[in-house]
Parts: sequence; structure tokens; C-alpha cells
Amino acid sequence: MVSAVFHAPLAASGSEAVASAVTHKAMPSVTPHVEPAKAVTQKSPYDWRGLWLAVLPPVLGFSLLIGIWALVSISTASSIPSPVATFEQAVVIFSDPFYRNGPNDQGLGWNILMSLERVALGFGLAAAVGIPAGFAIGRFEFLSRMFNPLISLLRPVSPLAWLPIGLLVFKGADPAAIWTIFICSIWPMIINTAVGVQRVPQDYMNVARVLNLSEWKIVTKILFPSVLPYMLTGVRLAVGTAWLVIVAAEMLTGGVGIGFWVWDEWNNLNVKNIIIAIFVIGIVGLILEYALIKIATAFTFEEVKS
Repeated sequence: MVSAVFHAPLAASGSEAVASAVTHKAMPSVTPHVEPAKAVTQKSPYDWRGLWLAVLPPVLGFSLLIGIWALVSISTASSIPSPVATFEQAVVIFSDPFYRNGPNDQGLGWNILMSLERVALGFGLAAAVGIPAGFAIGRFEFLSRMFNPLISLLRPVSPLAWLPIGLLVFKGADPAAIWTIFICSIWPMIINTAVGVQRVPQDYMNVARVLNLSEWKIVTKILFPSVLPYMLTGVRLAVGTAWLVIVAAEMLTGGVGIGFWVWDEWNNLNVKNIIIAIFVIGIVGLILEYALIKIATAFTFEEVKS
């Protein structure tokens, strides 16, 4: 009896111990289920392959260019400066790009700014005339039939062919250069804007007719949002053409500008500065192109996929 009395609590405590042991043994099984959740929240490893593909091809392209340049400089017996000598000259030029020693002796920075000012004036005038003209030509079939032959006739003419007309009419180098920029920039904006207007869905115009919208409402609420991507494409093409033409126009008209600077350095037989100017013209054109692409991307609306 005594042993039974004393063994019953032991049995009870033994069952509790077994339950406790089972409980404690089961506890660690809960912990591994938390670890995968932590693993999911961890950042994925960096995409080094994408970075490699983004960096390596441009580096190889520039290396190939510099290699060909070095070979040409060696084979031409110093008539073409080497990349190292050109880089050293570039360091000297960009150490003080805004010096002024007279009207015809100014730093490269002033020449770039003057060229950009001419491009901005000619390009702005072309946009003020070309974009509304493109809307009108695309909107009204009569105007389209009226001006399409003229555009087809005048658009292929080289912009520099208009430079003598500008010199004759405006009696000055700066207005003639701005006129040349204007005439070469206006065609892409007119054509792309008109094409954009003509490609607006007819259903939109039918709704506008049913609602009896005014012409101003049609332009601002229907045409402008639909035509904006086409218009920005024309603007981007126009500014690229304008930057190409201003260099040639300044070579012929003289004064201050990147084109005149290139021609002046050629007269001084300073080939290093000419090569530096080529790279500067390309970099500035690339910056203008990139800025307009970003603007066009900001105003281009894409359909969100679910």
C-alpha cells in the first residue's frame, strides 16, 4: 500500500515528464519554419552579369577606337597626334575654358555656349512655327494637300544652301546662322506633328463631333495628348540636326562658336585642338539627345500590365 501510494505520484509526474519532454522535443520543430521566411526577405544577389554586359561592350568599343587612333598616329608620322598627346592638350584647354584675350581669342567654353545660344534661338523659332503648322496641316486635308508638295520640295535641300539667303536678307553672320538652324529644324517638327495628328483614332474625333466640342477643345483635350510622342520625336530629330548644322554654318560665317573654333585651329594647324573639338561636339550632342529622350519618356504613357 505504501509503495502504491508513493508510486502513483511518480507515475503522474512521469507522465508529466513525458508530456513535457514531448512538448520540448516538439518545440524545435517550430523554429525551422521561421527560417525560410527570413530567407525570402533577404536581398537577392547583385546581377553582376547585367552590369558586366552594360559596361564591357562600351569599354571595348572605346578601346578599339583608341587603338585604331594610336595606330593611325604612328603610321602617319606625327601628322595625326597620338591619344596621349591629345589628352595632355585637353587637360591644358579645360584647365581654363572661359578665358578671354580679345573677340577672336576666347576659351572653348565660351565658344560652346555661343553655339548653344544660336541653336536655342533657331530651334525655338522653328518650334514656335513648325509645331502649330504641323497641327494645322495634319488637321485639315486642304492644308495638307496644299503644303505637302512644298515640304517635299524644300526638305531635301541642304541647310547650308540657305546660308547665303540668310546673309543676303539679314546682313549679319549671327542672324544668318540662326536662320539656317531655323530652316533645318522646322521640317522634322512639321512632318512628325502632322503625322501624329493624322494617326489620331477616328473614334476620338467622332466623339468630339457628337459632343460638339470647339476646335480649341479638340486640340487641347484630344489632339495634343495623342500627338505628344510624335511631336517630341520631331523635336529630338530637329535638335540633333540643328547641332550638326551649326558647326558647318559657323565655319563659314566666323565669329565666336565651336565651328569657328575648329576652323581657326585648322588655320593654325593645331590638329590636337581639332580632335578635342570633335569629341566635345559629340559629347554635347549626346547630352542634348539624352535630355530630350528623358523628356519624351516622361511624357510617354505606357499601358500598365496586370
